[in-house]
Amino acid sequence: PDSLAGTGPHGAVTIDDVEKAAAARAKGPAPAVDRATEMRKAIAAAMSRSKREIPHYYLAESIPMQRAQEWLAELNATRPITGRILMAALQLRAVALALRGFPELNGTWQDGAWRPSAEVNTGVAISLRQGGLVAPGIRGVQDLAIDELMARLADLVKRARAGTLRSSEFSDPTITVTNLGDTGVESTFPVIYPPQGAIVGFGRVAPRPWVEGGAVVALPVVVATLAADHRVSDGHRGAAFLAELSRRLQHPEEP
Repeated sequence: PDSLAGTGPHGAVTIDDVEKAAAARAKGPAPAVDRATEMRKAIAAAMSRSKREIPHYYLAESIPMQRAQEWLAELNATRPITGRILMAALQLRAVALALRGFPELNGTWQDGAWRPSAEVNTGVAISLRQGGLVAPGIRGVQDLAIDELMARLADLVKRARAGTLRSSEFSDPTITVTNLGDTGVESTFPVIYPPQGAIVGFGRVAPRPWVEGGAVVALPVVVATLAADHRVSDGHRGAAFLAELSRRLQHPEEP
């Protein structure tokens, strides 16, 4: 073809030129990287490692959310839509505050030993529009006011979906929270992100029968779940953590 440059005398095309050109065409251009496929491979590797190395145990707790909803409604009553606090931020805050007495749930497993963290650096599981998920972290959640936490959460979700997260945001988390409430599921039983030792999950807040004052009433209820590493904690401590999480969500005004 005209585009084939010859290397023979006076630019003549040689047999070697033809063979090299044919081999190059047979190979063709390198295939484009399929980011969705690569992400699934990364998720598969992390989750396979988790199930292979971490002895999970699971617990669940049904938590009435009427007071939390009322508190948020009061807080948001005079705010513009863009300044409102979402339930997800309140749940992140409650998890961080509940962890104060449970260092065995907040940290990382490294070099065969548990390393508790003084800070609650919360990974937030975020689903991406093109498929897959990421779980970047928010540092020092235990010390953040609810407005600052909401701002950081919104920024994290925005940057995750724009693909502009920093690499450090993936290595920081000491525990992860996943919320599938917007999908309509009642509960989720997630897999721990190594090297962390626990993950908390929330399903949807929905009306359910609840006994209050000796009468059966309909209350908004959420199912909170805990998956934790049995090398570091046990079911009794996990249950105590969920009880404290329940108390925190029913008393959102407490610091």
